[in-house]
Amino acid sequence: MIKRKKSKGAETKKPGRKARCLAVFAVLAAALLAAAVLNIHMGSVRIPAGRILRILFLRQGEAAEVSILWKIRMPRILQAAILGGALALSGFLLQTFFGNPIAGPFVLGISSGAKMCVALAMIVLLKSYGKVSSWILILAAFAGAMASTAFILAVSRAVRNMAGLLVAGIMIGYICSAVTEFLVTFAEDSDIVNLHGWSQGSFSGADWAGTGTAALIVGTVFVCVFFLAKPISAYQMGEAYAQSMGVNVKRFRMELILLSGILSACVTAFAGPVSFVGIAVPFLVKRALGTSKPLVVIPASFLGGAAFCMFCDLAARTAFAPTELNISTVTSFVGAPVVIYMLAGRNRNVPLSGRRS
Repeated sequence: MIKRKKSKGAETKKPGRKARCLAVFAVLAAALLAAAVLNIHMGSVRIPAGRILRILFLRQGEAAEVSILWKIRMPRILQAAILGGALALSGFLLQTFFGNPIAGPFVLGISSGAKMCVALAMIVLLKSYGKVSSWILILAAFAGAMASTAFILAVSRAVRNMAGLLVAGIMIGYICSAVTEFLVTFAEDSDIVNLHGWSQGSFSGADWAGTGTAALIVGTVFVCVFFLAKPISAYQMGEAYAQSMGVNVKRFRMELILLSGILSACVTAFAGPVSFVGIAVPFLVKRALGTSKPLVVIPASFLGGAAFCMFCDLAARTAFAPTELNISTVTSFVGAPVVIYMLAGRNRNVPLSGRRS
């Protein structure tokens, strides 16, 4: 029996790629830890490290400092991480669905549609009942996200280039934002005092109940997406290849858009629209990893989105303290240049589907 010799290139390529992936995950984990430590320590009230550790692990300390850490900073940190990861994962799913690297919930107007429906639900329910459940906000955001997605899908059938899709998404975003601003203009009363800040995007309203709900939804969707890693990998090679591998393409596309819509809706319901995270983070993560393999990109995108949003939230809180910036203002400073770089590196007439068929 003749044994075929393995080439040296094949032997060294796999270990080298594995080492690169491990290094990227180590960097992302370190960034996530650093962001958490800085967010806990920094703020309008500076708490020494020793007292922070005593409060976190022993629940001992001054009542004001315990309240700041456990009721304000910790829920906000965790919610920023969870929703940041959800945004990055939603962007990755949309990019897979459209075969287009600039597809993202904010740029395509999906977040704007979710924002519009959430604003409408908040105004109507707060005036009628004085309160609104987080689950109702999530359902309203999901309805708005699905409506915007349906519009984009309809346009994508007629417009077969990247620029046309981008313009369509921007237009639906403008329309939804205009409707939202109209609603907000005629809703100035004490019941919806936080609507203005929420509509610009912020993690400032985080609490343990909302964080737990977000963790439950995002965690469930993350597991579902991870189990779809193999079909996603086949779909990236083209619809014909995916069908030959036994993937039900129609059902698979519905699953992608449904999961992406749930993630976008969850983020919008709790933090409002947050821009460019869903495009910039998956792109940067894939560049760093040197691969688009879903089994690697899915967890890396989630970690990258979590760390990215935590650092952006830290900048929003502390850059001009005591004035707090909207989170989208900070994310746009980083995300928009990445999108420009992506567009500059591609031909204008690239078809909408970048997959091989």
